[in-house]
Amino acid sequence: MELGFFIKKIVAFFFEPFGMLISLLIIGIYFLYKSDYVKAKIFLISSLVFLFLFSYPPFVNLLVQNLENQYSKYNYTQSIKYIHVLGNGHNTDKDQPISSHLSDAGTKRVLEGVIIHKKTPNSKLIFTGYEGTTHRTNAEMNSLLAKALGVKSGDMIVNGSPVDTQEEAEFTKSLVGKSPFVLVTSATHIPRAMMIFHALGMHPIAAPTNYYKSEYKGLFRAPNARYFYISKVVVHEYLGMVLVKLKSFLQ
Repeated sequence: MELGFFIKKIVAFFFEPFGMLISLLIIGIYFLYKSDYVKAKIFLISSLVFLFLFSYPPFVNLLVQNLENQYSKYNYTQSIKYIHVLGNGHNTDKDQPISSHLSDAGTKRVLEGVIIHKKTPNSKLIFTGYEGTTHRTNAEMNSLLAKALGVKSGDMIVNGSPVDTQEEAEFTKSLVGKSPFVLVTSATHIPRAMMIFHALGMHPIAAPTNYYKSEYKGLFRAPNARYFYISKVVVHEYLGMVLVKLKSFLQ
C-alpha cells in the first residue's frame, strides 16, 4: 500500500463519525483527568449528542437521500459495450462460499453489473480493485462471483491494481476513451464517482445500486447502530466530494 494512500485513510478516519466520536471522548477524559470539569462536561456531552445524531435514522436518512437521489436507477435499454463495476471490500476465508466473500455492497455491485451485462448483447464487464489486507485482489474476487453467475471469462476484463476510484477511472479511460460506458457502484458513492470520471473527460452512464435510504418519513425512531455505520459511509462520500472539488480547483 502506498504511503500517501495510507495517510489519506488515517486522516479521513478522524473526520468521519467514529473517529470524531473517539476524539471527543479522549479530549473529554483528558480534561476530566486534569480536573477541568467544565471542559470535560462540554466534550463528553458533545460526544453523546454526536453519537445520538449520527445514529438517529431521520437525520442520517436525510444525508443519505441527498446523495442517493442524484441519479436514477439504470433503465437496461442502452446498447453499451463496457460495464465498469467498481471495487469494494472482500475476504478470502476458505470456509465461506463465494457468495459470502464479497461485502454486501460488493455483492450488489457485481449482481447489478451481471444483470446489465446479460441484458446487453456483446457487452464486457470491467472489474477493478486491489487486494486490501488479503492475498487476492477485489477485482479477481468479483470476477469469480460473476463467473459463478454465468458470465464467461472472455466477457470480463480484470485489473487488480487500482487502489481507489481515481485509479479505477484512469484504467477504464485507457480502454473506453471518451465513449459512453455504464458505471456500477453504490448509490451513495455514485455522485463522487461520476465527478471523478467526468473530470477525466469521460462519459459514464450511472447505474447505482446498494441503497441505504429508507422510505419511512416519521421522526419517532430510536437510535440504531446500523445508522451510525451508514453515517460513516455518507460522511466519507461527502469528504471525498469536497476533496475532488478542491483538487479540480487547484489544477
